[in-house]
Amino acid sequence: MNEKVLHVLEYDKIIEELSNHATSEPGKRACRELLPSSDLREIQRNLKKTDAGISRIFKKGSVSFGSNKDISGYLKALKIGSSLDAPQLLNIASFLDNVNRVKSYGRSDKEEDNRDVLSDLFDGLEPLTPVAGEIRRCIISEDEISSDASPALRHIRRDIQITGDRIHDQLGKMVNGSLRSYLQEAVVTMRGDRYCIPIKAEYKSQVNGIVHDQSSTGSTLFIEPAVIVELNNKLRELAAMEKAEIEVILARLSAEVGGYLTALSDNAAIMTELDFVFAKASLALSQNAITPIFNERHYFNIIKGRHPLLDKKKAVPIDVYAGKDFDMIIITGPNTGGKTVTLKTVGLLTLMGQAGLAIPAADRSELSVFNEIYADIGDEQSIEQSLSTFSSHMTNTVRILENADENSLCLFDELGAGTDPTEGAALAISILDHLHKRGIRTMATTHYSELKVYALTTEGIQNASCEFDVESLRPTYRLLIGVPGKSNAFAISKRLGLSDEIIEAAGAQISQDNRKFEDLLTDLENSRVTIENERIEIERYKKEVEQLKEELQGKQTKLDESRDKILRQAHEEAREILQEAKDAADETIRTMRKAEAGVPMQELERARQSVNKKISDKNQKLSIKNKPQIPGHKKLKPTQIKLGDSVRIISMGLKGTISSKPDKDGNVMVQCGIMKSRAHIDDLELIKEEGGKEQMKKFYGQHKMDLSGAKNIRTELNLIGLNSADAIAELDKYLDSAYVSHLPSVRIVHGKGSGVLRQAVHDHLKAAPYVKSFKLGEFGEGDSGVTIVTFIK
Repeated sequence: MNEKVLHVLEYDKIIEELSNHATSEPGKRACRELLPSSDLREIQRNLKKTDAGISRIFKKGSVSFGSNKDISGYLKALKIGSSLDAPQLLNIASFLDNVNRVKSYGRSDKEEDNRDVLSDLFDGLEPLTPVAGEIRRCIISEDEISSDASPALRHIRRDIQITGDRIHDQLGKMVNGSLRSYLQEAVVTMRGDRYCIPIKAEYKSQVNGIVHDQSSTGSTLFIEPAVIVELNNKLRELAAMEKAEIEVILARLSAEVGGYLTALSDNAAIMTELDFVFAKASLALSQNAITPIFNERHYFNIIKGRHPLLDKKKAVPIDVYAGKDFDMIIITGPNTGGKTVTLKTVGLLTLMGQAGLAIPAADRSELSVFNEIYADIGDEQSIEQSLSTFSSHMTNTVRILENADENSLCLFDELGAGTDPTEGAALAISILDHLHKRGIRTMATTHYSELKVYALTTEGIQNASCEFDVESLRPTYRLLIGVPGKSNAFAISKRLGLSDEIIEAAGAQISQDNRKFEDLLTDLENSRVTIENERIEIERYKKEVEQLKEELQGKQTKLDESRDKILRQAHEEAREILQEAKDAADETIRTMRKAEAGVPMQELERARQSVNKKISDKNQKLSIKNKPQIPGHKKLKPTQIKLGDSVRIISMGLKGTISSKPDKDGNVMVQCGIMKSRAHIDDLELIKEEGGKEQMKKFYGQHKMDLSGAKNIRTELNLIGLNSADAIAELDKYLDSAYVSHLPSVRIVHGKGSGVLRQAVHDHLKAAPYVKSFKLGEFGEGDSGVTIVTFIK
């Protein structure tokens, strides 16, 4: 892109703001080097990275790259075999610590569902933790190497400590003993790298030693006593050895770091890339920006776009589109109306999008890829008013016409201004017509009414205007596509107090055609305002309807939940009834067994009637409490119910046969297997089955046999001597009879033998639906020759 255009559209200010969001110097440098691309795949790839950065910040918060030092110089030195000093090695360690922290930030990406376009970058980071750990073990600070860095250094420093202690002992004896009266001050001091004591000048001859310095007045001499000269020399030698050993340690560490040049170089590149991506994401969040959709059709549709350098609380969003029904927009209207802002917004958002940046606009905003963007918006002009001359404008326009093609976007502010209006308008129309015939996407602002007519009469060109409130004399900054603008000079002048006489005289100077045209624009504007108000009212009604719809859905949900709750309660009580019925049946069978012991039949009949009454009372209670409300269920009339009809009790899900006529309350008795149940006719549904009387006959005959058989059923079945097939047939019949007779458990005798018959019995028991469990007999029950079977209750 042309550097001048980037400056005119204030792209450089966006880049400066972007660099402020980067947290490392390499990242800031990458931001400052960012330029728009014209490669659609590259743009989309960069936007995906920006979008992934935004998502990660939302999920995990931001990540800092502040410790991401620029280590490129260190790597160059290591590449040629140079050694790094302690501060440089510490910077490498800090860099690797930061790599480790950033990698931890992206570590959850191991989960496949959470991976994105940044995951491979995080995976590519190598913290080299052992390298960083070794550096920190050996180097305490920029000025201090640890004694543990090497055994030799530890030994040298121990010798230095011992020698220093010996020197201090010797000097201490002198200072506090024989030389005390000669001292200027009872202290030990250093001159250069030699230990000395301060002697008064007049006692110089009394102290055997080397003078290394004197005070500014000459009254004090700093003398190294002869007795410690040898020790001082040794201390100096040890210091030289210490320095040499430190150089060895630094060289060793440098060589170790140098072994990972490729990993370090890759880490540096990835860290810079990530800092750059997260800077773009952070900028997007600060601007409430979105990642736009891109195409190569030269179509753009910016929805609620805002100029990113204006206060987002005050900036009025604009909707602007071109490239389908028309490829040129001519914006007319007064100054200070936002025309120039519109041009700059379209140009700048396009540049930002092509640079892989999110744009401050609404979702689904679409941009196109342009190889070049050309703009004639003046030299360093303010955002409201052009200050450029006709010459500079025309020079710029000529350059644009020479270079622009169908892959370009051209932006003109006040095209043809700065000269005679008639000639300026003619030039503007001719320039725009030339661009239009070449199919070049163009936006232009103008004051000339002739351009409004040109747009109205030329296919593929659309008028637009920036709305102006004549009552408040303020622009609203809303862009209205399809509506040509008015200067509103007369209306504004009248509002400001200019007399009607002068305004009427001015109006007389305008041709009849121009007046008609302006009146037409006024009518169009009034119609637009009316339609807009109606649209707002319709939107309000739509919102109210949606709100009512949501309320109704909420109420319906509550009703459904209430109905489900009632049905659940009904089903629960039905289960209770079934359980009580089973208990009653068990009681009946036990009573029948008593009959074998001589209990009178009258007592048995009374017991049976008592049980039936309990069941009927419970069922009556349920029928009254939970009268069914089944959607789509057609209620039966008493006249439709006949003895022997097959029915289903809806609330209980049971099938049975009508055994009594409806009473005055609509209740009937239904025979369900061995149980009689009272139900309301509203809870019944006729079903097509075998004829009622035949069904009753079959039922009573069958269960009469079952009950008589129950008296003789034994609790043990002996299968010994039968083959597997015959044994299973006998077992199946026996289990059916035992279960119908409500025996809680039975014993199956199969013998021990080879175990084949036992296995066949166990396989059959596993598939039996009414068997709860089975086990081999215990000691005293027959051991493994017997299986104890327990039935489901």
